[in-house]
Amino acid sequence: MTPQPPTYVRDLDIEKPNAARMYDYYLGGSHSFASDRALAAQVEQVAPFVRHIAGINRAWLRRVVEYLMSQGVRQYLDLGSGIPTVGNVHEIAQRQDPATRVVYVDYEAVAVHHAAELLRDNENATVVWADVRDPRSVLEHEETRRLLDFGRPVALLCAGLLLFVGDEYDPAGLVAGYRDACASGSYLAISTMSQDEADPKTAEELAGLLALYELAGERVYPRTRETIGSWFAGTELVPPGLTLLHDWRGETADQSDPVWTRHATSPARLLGYGAIGRVR
Repeated sequence: MTPQPPTYVRDLDIEKPNAARMYDYYLGGSHSFASDRALAAQVEQVAPFVRHIAGINRAWLRRVVEYLMSQGVRQYLDLGSGIPTVGNVHEIAQRQDPATRVVYVDYEAVAVHHAAELLRDNENATVVWADVRDPRSVLEHEETRRLLDFGRPVALLCAGLLLFVGDEYDPAGLVAGYRDACASGSYLAISTMSQDEADPKTAEELAGLLALYELAGERVYPRTRETIGSWFAGTELVPPGLTLLHDWRGETADQSDPVWTRHATSPARLLGYGAIGRVR
């Protein structure tokens, strides 16, 4: 399957840093360019915990998929999936049930083409090249329709996506558009950054991070816990509800893992919330 570009998509410019490729870099991936690594190095100077932010979000996503698999969910729509690095959704899900179907969606060219190559021989996973801010282009895409049956429960994954969606694009409305396309019993999982619980030093470092991203044309939008909670309208939060990412079902993580210990003491632990809501 060769991905077809959406009507509007950002041109690939390897001289300009890109948030998806930088996220891959923070996770230890290899799909970044010199411009991405240069900005990432600057960000790490002002916010040394930035790799922990990426790692905590990734670990949260893993626990989310494991939980959803335990609930019998076998269809996943991963919005703004970025570059599929080690431990991505289809690997976690299909390890338990190879018949699980996964659709990744992104509009960054490197992410999409790498995903297509990675999934070339996987008949139950695919990638859609589309702008998630246009739900119709995603939901009606032939690849989405080929793999997902919206008459049965689907898991909508928004792991870090809404951090890069400005208010002018109505994040709550976008979420509702996808949620309303799903059958009752589907699940909505959202994680994003917040500075509600940051101490003054961490808040100052985070401000430096935001400024660097903005200078590079990659704006980041932390939200309040109240705003994030409002995105789950039309769903019933599953226990433990909306929590700090590191705390969400943390008892299911391998707490002997040195990475878990580093995250537990990092300022990044206070910089994001996440939850799963069951669609009514």
